[in-house]
Amino acid sequence: MGKASRKKKEKKPLQENKPPVPETTFNLTGVHPRLGFFIFIVLIPIFGILAYSNTFHAPFQWDESAFIEKNPIVKDLSYFLETSKAKGFEYYPALKGRYIGYLTFALNYKLHGLDVTGYHVVNVVIHIINALLVYLLVVLTFRTPFMTESSLSYYSKLIAFFTAMLFVSHPVQTEAVTYIFQRLASLVTLFYMLSLVCYIKARLGDHGKAVTFTYYFLSLACAVLAMKTKENAFTLPIIMTLYEFSFFRGEPRQRILRLIPILLTLLIIPLSLTGIDNPIDNPAEEITRTTPVMGSHEHTSQHEYLLTQFRVIVTYIRLLFFPVNQNLFYDYPIFHSFFNPEVFLSFLFLLSILVFAVYLFRRSRVKDHDSRLIAFGILWFFITISVESSIIPIPMIICEYRVYLPSAGAFWAITAGLFILVYKVKDKRTRLIIISSLILITFVFSYAAYARNTLWGSNISLWEDVVKKSPKKAKGYNTLGNAYYDKGQIDTAISYYLSALKVQPHHAKVYYNLGNAYYGKGLIDNAIGHYQAAIRINPWYADAHNNLGIAYASKELTDMAIKHYETALKLKPEHAETYYNLGVTYYRKGLTDKAIGQLQTAIRLQPDYAEAYNNLGAIYGSKGLTDIAIEHYETALELKPGYAETHYNLGIAYTDKGLHGKASEHFQTAIKLNPVYLRAYNNLRTALK
Repeated sequence: MGKASRKKKEKKPLQENKPPVPETTFNLTGVHPRLGFFIFIVLIPIFGILAYSNTFHAPFQWDESAFIEKNPIVKDLSYFLETSKAKGFEYYPALKGRYIGYLTFALNYKLHGLDVTGYHVVNVVIHIINALLVYLLVVLTFRTPFMTESSLSYYSKLIAFFTAMLFVSHPVQTEAVTYIFQRLASLVTLFYMLSLVCYIKARLGDHGKAVTFTYYFLSLACAVLAMKTKENAFTLPIIMTLYEFSFFRGEPRQRILRLIPILLTLLIIPLSLTGIDNPIDNPAEEITRTTPVMGSHEHTSQHEYLLTQFRVIVTYIRLLFFPVNQNLFYDYPIFHSFFNPEVFLSFLFLLSILVFAVYLFRRSRVKDHDSRLIAFGILWFFITISVESSIIPIPMIICEYRVYLPSAGAFWAITAGLFILVYKVKDKRTRLIIISSLILITFVFSYAAYARNTLWGSNISLWEDVVKKSPKKAKGYNTLGNAYYDKGQIDTAISYYLSALKVQPHHAKVYYNLGNAYYGKGLIDNAIGHYQAAIRINPWYADAHNNLGIAYASKELTDMAIKHYETALKLKPEHAETYYNLGVTYYRKGLTDKAIGQLQTAIRLQPDYAEAYNNLGAIYGSKGLTDIAIEHYETALELKPGYAETHYNLGIAYTDKGLHGKASEHFQTAIKLNPVYLRAYNNLRTALK
């Protein structure tokens, strides 16, 4: 028998070393990847809408009365075409520095007036767009030269999805979204993210030169818009530079030249803050001055503020992991020594996180590229929070909205870290546990955000929560008193004002509010006593002088009323209400020309001042200028259609012109609006005859 022939073994071709493919990719649902991408993009807005679905009718809160409701700048778009016209207004410096943010409020007012729904819709839409930008930012990062060979590429869309979902659903974001005025925090994040995303798209270079230039121009434009929205945009050029040298490659000189236009935007905020209207005469004095702490008699220096912020940042980190005991107005101590155990331990904790980030960054240069994602996320958190939590004292020591932009980096680092664990363990059970946990956490966070937003549904529920969590802060009792006062529950309001005085006996605003409450009850002498107490504590309290003038005018002490109105105007020259009150008082004294001048000034400062138009019409009517009076009454009704007194005054004016049919219509309307309007009944009978 012949020898059995042996089969010749074929040599296998050499293969390149590639990272092992995990047993499953991001496509966990088993659907086509594009459909999976579509599902992710749809789920992010759905969770955002569900978490904030109970906020669309939440009222204006706290200082929004001053910032939006009573802010003449917000009510007139002409101030945005010529900002110098607003010079002298209380919020003129804010208009200059935060032009874009205030412009959005002005556009809201133009479209919706003071209907809060429109404002909340804009806030929620901004929040959802930000979450989608977070998703896009993470996805694009995996397309950068440094991350193209990442072992996590298969999980890139899952990492992006869960980062965005944590961002959109986390309850710590509620203050930046539901608190209408803190749109500034979410809006600056929108421009910040857009600028970075456009820069990355330009740098990836997977399109023509024209498109690349367009993306680069959009990045620069968004950077400028961010700088004119809120001051923490100052960190954007720093983050962009860090991103460039973290994820892109190239000749250093060219990369720096590409970044120079973005870096030049750093000048925008300092120039806005120290412009010709607010020069810093003595830089040394600026550094050493102290800042009053809101809600207490304490002041804090830059040194003390920095020490306190070590502890505050730890609180922010705790809130990101365990969002319990959230509070609009924290009772937070000021720390004076670095060696205070709370400060020192907080410093060591934060330093250890920073050292860990630097270690991961250096390690990723040699091996384990994926760890750079964690390092960048951590550095993002610390850099973006540095403007509000460093050496620049802010009256509010801690605010949850300040963690809105930094949280994007924190969630990025956390999610990337978990998926690095998934990849390295290579165990189906571990992968299932981590992904299931992230899904569960997203649902829990969404529910917690919804529950937190329930408190924002009324001024009373929100400030009852503050009083419960910060019982040693007078601000909570005082603002809760205001909420009950606005509801007409004056006795309850007074009880909270008195509680505030027990906590902080020398609180001018509380005495002022007590004055308002007693005036509302008709106890004029009590009101006068409390206004005077407020002025003794704070002689520069313009509103207290104004209301003291009102109280004196009600007792027909006209000269004393005028004296306090004039004092109020010296302290607050652009206060429309005081000009109105002074005009009414001059009219009562028979000084009609002076009265007209004051009311016209009130209208110039507050163009929607219906009461001023009404009273100006009455004065012109008393001078026999009936047609001019009618013009002013009609303007008042355009601004305030349900104004019974103006309908009555129009009835009188038309009676004087012999137009009894028109007069009857307005008297009847006045009676419908105010069924006990006796003068309107009497004049209606006369007109009908």
